[in-house]
Amino acid sequence: MKFKRKLYSRGGSHETTLPQPILFDLDPEKKKYDVVFIYDSSKKKWYINFEERNLKNKKHKAKK
Repeated sequence: MKFKRKLYSRGGSHETTLPQPILFDLDPEKKKYDVVFIYDSSKKKWYINFEERNLKNKKHKAKK
């Protein structure tokens, strides 16, 4: 099982599903990241990876 969530700022902190100490090696103020949760059923363990989000290739629709 694998799924991905966006990491985003919420006030003075970041998404509440991740404790701040886990983000020690990231710079979420300067770069955008996706959080990838991976479950290994044979070991019954979850793993968390971070992928830098490439915003240059994504199109955003303007609100009218």
